[in-house]
Amino acid sequence: MPEAKLPMWALAGLGATQIVGYGTLYYCISILVPDIARDLAVSEPWVFGAFSVALLVGAFAAPTSGKLADRWGAGRVMAVGSIGSAATLVLTALAPGAWTFAVALALMQIVSAGVLYSTAFTAIVQAGGRKAQTSIVHLTLIAGFASSLFWPLTTWLHAMMSWREVLLLYAALHVVACLPIHWALARLTSGAVTVARLTDLPVEAAVAHRNGSLVFLFMLLGFAIEGYALSAMLVHIVPLTQALGLGATGLLVASLFGPAQVASRLINLVFGSGLSQVWLAVIAAVLMPIGIVVLLATTPSFAGAVVFAILMGLGSGLTSIVGGTLPLELFGRLGYGSRLGWSTSAKQVTSGLAPFAMSMSMAGIGVPISLWVVTAAGLAGAAAFALIALLQTHAFRQVAG
Repeated sequence: MPEAKLPMWALAGLGATQIVGYGTLYYCISILVPDIARDLAVSEPWVFGAFSVALLVGAFAAPTSGKLADRWGAGRVMAVGSIGSAATLVLTALAPGAWTFAVALALMQIVSAGVLYSTAFTAIVQAGGRKAQTSIVHLTLIAGFASSLFWPLTTWLHAMMSWREVLLLYAALHVVACLPIHWALARLTSGAVTVARLTDLPVEAAVAHRNGSLVFLFMLLGFAIEGYALSAMLVHIVPLTQALGLGATGLLVASLFGPAQVASRLINLVFGSGLSQVWLAVIAAVLMPIGIVVLLATTPSFAGAVVFAILMGLGSGLTSIVGGTLPLELFGRLGYGSRLGWSTSAKQVTSGLAPFAMSMSMAGIGVPISLWVVTAAGLAGAAAFALIALLQTHAFRQVAG
């Protein structure tokens, strides 16, 4: 593919649309749930359950979105996704009953695959040339502020209007703010899909193709396991720290996760340029298990819980980076969107199942043993990524021999 450089406006614009996308299609829901439940005459757990099912359904749309991005250009897919996001937000806001709300919510998560990280990363790779890896790190750093901005914004808006009016306002935001950026981005990415030169593949990708199917399988496995472990911990971080004797300070411990996540992206941006993304994936995967071991070994120590939250945040931040950079390093730019779609789908499916599984686990075998199970899962994910590194080493030796 022709060498290119991602313009600053495109990176800044993508950062803005990712903040809006995650803020309006994901983070705002938890703030609006009580009002939604009252209005639709259902319980709050029912609304959360509908949202979990919607996330699972949406996960299966990621591979299709990736294939379309490879074929049409990611910018075009994101432009269509902006329209779809606005339309499904309107449908959700106008839903007359609980089941129509659930269907609209599922449709919203399906179209979200066209505007969130996986497609945005593909746009960067198509338009950003060999600097794409750095631009992906920049994007995750910007988009990391989505929850920090949209939780208080949604709370403020909801104090003045109903949940339906909030969603209608957010629908308008996709048309007014996101659509023009994605449409402009389409001009940068559409040309990239017309040329596919195998010489554009980096050396690492050429070697990886010697064990391509196996490498891809281990990558999917690693992302799926890490998605499960991280989701299981994030949803239950406050109740499980309280169950371990930290009491009200569990909320304070949980609040450290976000800043640590952003810090990990800054650290990687400054110091991680020369590190293989496979080994970065291994490091990201082992940080949370180490944090859990510290938590279990020191509980109910507040200091130990702080170390746990920071390590988990660091691991999560790095995981979001390697989710985009690892497929690029292993397989190059050709077919990147499709591969990223499959890895995103694998991660989202297990992430959607994890909260329920962790809840059942804590109720059945207790918090400490459940945490050891998550620790084992995290280490298994790290092992999957480490096996990729071993396969690469073996392949390089065969080439050299």
